[in-house]
Amino acid sequence: MTIRAGASSVTRKKRRVGLLIGNIVIALVAVCCVVPLLYIIAISFSDELALVIHGYRLIPATFSTLAYEFVASSPMQLVNSYVVTITVTTLGTAGSLTVTAMLAYAMSRKGFLLGRKINFAVFFTMIFNVGLVPWYILNVRYYHLNNTLFALILPYLIVPWNVFLLKGFLAEFPDALIEAARIDGSGEAATFFRIVLPNCKPALATVGLFIAFMYWNDWWLGMLYIEKNALVPLQLMLYRIMNNIEFLSTSLNTGYIPVTTTMFPNESARMAMCVLATGPMLVVFPFFQKYFVKGLTVGAVKG
Repeated sequence: MTIRAGASSVTRKKRRVGLLIGNIVIALVAVCCVVPLLYIIAISFSDELALVIHGYRLIPATFSTLAYEFVASSPMQLVNSYVVTITVTTLGTAGSLTVTAMLAYAMSRKGFLLGRKINFAVFFTMIFNVGLVPWYILNVRYYHLNNTLFALILPYLIVPWNVFLLKGFLAEFPDALIEAARIDGSGEAATFFRIVLPNCKPALATVGLFIAFMYWNDWWLGMLYIEKNALVPLQLMLYRIMNNIEFLSTSLNTGYIPVTTTMFPNESARMAMCVLATGPMLVVFPFFQKYFVKGLTVGAVKG
């Protein structure tokens, strides 16, 4: 009995030591993730001359909001771009998640006759594509999507990788629940929206976050199809500001513009744009984190 008690005590000590080491490692990883974000915020509020003299600091040597003033030099355009991006992200995420879930559900049903053909079609589009020129001609000349919000939503409505990720979760959905719903007289649409979707929140949250990040961070579609300033998304506006900064920096360095580089917010403006672009997503992500982790784990194991 004494030997067993001693062995159990040693085991408990080993577990505590292992738990302590694990917590230390996780804390170090968390610090490595948070510190760069703090640097970005600090640099965005730093004076450009102070950055040249003192370098990057977690606490700005000289506090300045010139970078944000430069980025927000056209406040109405900035607000309008935020509205466009939020609208596109909201509508695009809702529409894409609905269509993706419906397609993944059809592909995951074993009794569906066209399941293999649709699986092959989706997988084929994930590997091969028609190219940029035919895609652009189709959307502009035939669908007339240019200078509309649909140009920022429809091209990303179905992403094959998201379809297969959600299919991996739906394939393990209990058939007994679906059969019970059919016995009670429920149709396919009612079964899908009332039975399947409410029980797939982790997977939907995971794929929904991927889709939301995709729409929020996209500037490519705006550059291709949008010419009206009223429809310019946030990322495209920041991309244009970045190009202007690079042009002005090059002109300053070559002497074409008689202004010193320290008077122009270069690095601080870049960091300010990072804060403006990623800030809203950093606020939204914690609310979906528990669903995201669970859904991603389940999809990875059951895919």
